[in-house]
Amino acid sequence: MQEKVRINYWSVTPEEMLEAVHSNVNGLAAEEAAVRLKQHGQNTLRKQKKDTQLRAFLSQFKNPIILILIVATGISAATGEWIDAMIILAIVLASATLSFYQEYTAGNVIAELRAKVQAKSVVLRDGKPIEIASKEVVPGDIIKLSTGSLIVADGLILDSSNLFVNQSILTGESQPSEKKPDKVREDASLEERTNCVYTGTSVQSGNATMLVVETGASTEFGQISDKLSLRPPETEFERGVRRFGYLLTEIMLVLTLVVFAINVIMNRPAIEALLFSVALAVGITPQLLPAIISITLSKGSRIMAKEGVIVRRLTAIENFGSMDILCTDKTGTLTEGSIRLDGAADVSGQPSDEVFRLAYLNASLQTGMANTLDEAISASKDVDISAVKKQGEIPFDFNRERLSVIVQEDGQCIMIVKGALNSILAICTRVEIAGAESAMDEQIRSGIQQHYEEWSGQGIRIIAVAQKMVPMQEKYTVEDEKEMVLMGFLLLFDHPKADVSQTILDLARKGVSLRIITGDNKLIALHTAEAVGLKVTGVLTGSELMKLSDEALWAKIEATTVFAEVDPNQKERIILALKKKNHVVGYMGDGINDVPALHAADVSLSVDNAVDVAKESADFVLMEKNLEVLSRGIVMGRTTFANTLKYIQVTTSANFGNMFSMAGASLFLPFLPLLPKQILLINFLSDFPAITIANDSVDKETVEKPLRWDIHFIRDFMFVFGLVSSVFDYLTFALLFIGFDAKHGLFQSSWFTFSVLTELLVLLVMRTHKRFYMSKPAPLLLYSSIVVGIITLLIPYLPFHQYLGIEPIQPLLLLSLFLILGLYVIVTEVAKYYFYKAKAQPETKKVRR
Repeated sequence: MQEKVRINYWSVTPEEMLEAVHSNVNGLAAEEAAVRLKQHGQNTLRKQKKDTQLRAFLSQFKNPIILILIVATGISAATGEWIDAMIILAIVLASATLSFYQEYTAGNVIAELRAKVQAKSVVLRDGKPIEIASKEVVPGDIIKLSTGSLIVADGLILDSSNLFVNQSILTGESQPSEKKPDKVREDASLEERTNCVYTGTSVQSGNATMLVVETGASTEFGQISDKLSLRPPETEFERGVRRFGYLLTEIMLVLTLVVFAINVIMNRPAIEALLFSVALAVGITPQLLPAIISITLSKGSRIMAKEGVIVRRLTAIENFGSMDILCTDKTGTLTEGSIRLDGAADVSGQPSDEVFRLAYLNASLQTGMANTLDEAISASKDVDISAVKKQGEIPFDFNRERLSVIVQEDGQCIMIVKGALNSILAICTRVEIAGAESAMDEQIRSGIQQHYEEWSGQGIRIIAVAQKMVPMQEKYTVEDEKEMVLMGFLLLFDHPKADVSQTILDLARKGVSLRIITGDNKLIALHTAEAVGLKVTGVLTGSELMKLSDEALWAKIEATTVFAEVDPNQKERIILALKKKNHVVGYMGDGINDVPALHAADVSLSVDNAVDVAKESADFVLMEKNLEVLSRGIVMGRTTFANTLKYIQVTTSANFGNMFSMAGASLFLPFLPLLPKQILLINFLSDFPAITIANDSVDKETVEKPLRWDIHFIRDFMFVFGLVSSVFDYLTFALLFIGFDAKHGLFQSSWFTFSVLTELLVLLVMRTHKRFYMSKPAPLLLYSSIVVGIITLLIPYLPFHQYLGIEPIQPLLLLSLFLILGLYVIVTEVAKYYFYKAKAQPETKKVRR
């Protein structure tokens, strides 16, 4: 069994370190790896504390209002009112159980879905490269790294080729750090350990082999992770819920304190007044909101998973529903993503087998990042390269935009470089045409530019190929990429998807506009946009962006549809500019060059075959890079958002109205309008249909436009419809107190029944913008409302009714209550019509700060 390494591994040679961890360059045997996994545990930052059922249940009582209620109930029991105390306690426990069950089951669903998208690493086991879950990496493993790899353990570089690592998460340094297998001094700081890589960092360019020394909590990142704020930025929805919580808390505190003080002044028993005031606070609080959010999000994530969208960050579903701009590259999204090699041409534009052969050698022998370009070259036709020996490699990176492979052939050493046209032209001083070399002059450059524009206008992507003789040496660097001979070009084409035009129209109907952000040249981007039916209102290139100030970019950004020839940092700048104009921006990317934009976007999307660091940066991972899948995901996101808002709006307005009415009634009635246990029972009974809102159907019109969190809208909704509710409450008070001369028992029984029925009816009326009978609720919502309504009407006649302080209601009074309920529904419908009509007036768009 391997013992814990205690040496400063950066200060010893790779050979010494391999011996220290009892490993070798061929990696661990599978059996040994299993033993070490058991010994060291899974490679996770901290041991995941999965909530036990008991802990999850107890978390339902964290609400200070509930704790105050329980304490007050205990005091009530101590003073002899133990039956009331037991009833109140039973209702509180039943409500907590309902909320716990829904949240806990939702959490299990979410955990299962997240397990489908987990980080992977390529390790050597028994001398062969295999892909395993990163959490199964153990000390002594040998890991292969390439551009885009997310580094999942701390370790030592055994060999590397132009390896640059982004380790800003540990050092704060934005520039990538070059890593080499050189020994450094023992007292070197983390930044100076150029032979080590660390968990949480990522490969910016190059490739390498690393020896794993530390995993999990023993890594540098693991040791500081508890001290770091690892919580992701708040989504717009989370921020809105938090602010709304503050608003409710303020209302609740004022209402509770005022009612308690007045009841004490009126010489009512202090404990009874406290219980009544706290019960009012409980009544106005949407206690099921955490459960509703959990249920809607878990249901949404489950349905989205069936549609091929795996949710990595659950709360981002709400932002998905708010998204009104989607930014994406064209490859694989607007096009088929399967690049086809249309041919190889020399500098004069004539077909050339030699250019293809050089490109084939470069693509076949490179060992860096796998990509569709090299796959297209290798799949085009076979070339016998058995007589060629690879001498070296300078891996691709997004700054150079080229890849070099050095080979030995016929006793000569040749560097073959392929990449973006401008990148290759920058290192070429000569050209070869028809077997003859010549200097690259302005006439030749002009001819190249003419070919470039002609091919690009047809949607053909151009990759340049160059070569030169080089001396044989052990290592080659980017400094060797100079004085090259331009040989010719590869012509590649990626067909637009057949159905993407319809999907773009569908997104537009849903209020989501598309932006193309690509590194390809302007002509190819415009050709693709035209081919898929995207209306181009403006184009900006990377060089033009560079000249624009932030203010100038903000002025142009909304009118620009296509951004071409942009670098990774410019992608991020585009996203931030769109957000500045108050848009909720989505970005789809799958490469390391997309990571800054993925971090900046409100909704970040990647695909299952993306590089690790892009996938880890995304809120959503698509099993298939397809806009149609996204379109369906947007509908699901909006449905989830709509049902959550529906619960908040309906319950807070109904609760606010009822609680405000009770608070007011308690001031002029000679008795409490409802007993604390009756208030809690109303809350409990209304919870059953309310919790089914998570699975409610949503009107088609609701999901046809982006949904935004608007605390002012919710506040106005609560006050307007709470006021409507209170008007009918006071009408009921007048009926009971004046019309029927109801004493406290009958008064409380009648208003208990009326309050539950109004909450059920307002739920069915307010769940839709339409007239309630024109929108069909989900069966579970309808049936649960009917069942709770029947139970409410039966309670006054059940054997235990006296323990609840409820007595039978005479038929004429019950009929009168039904008439008021009917009038209440009509007035609410009218108020709803005018409320939404007023809110539909266009508002001035605010700039995001």
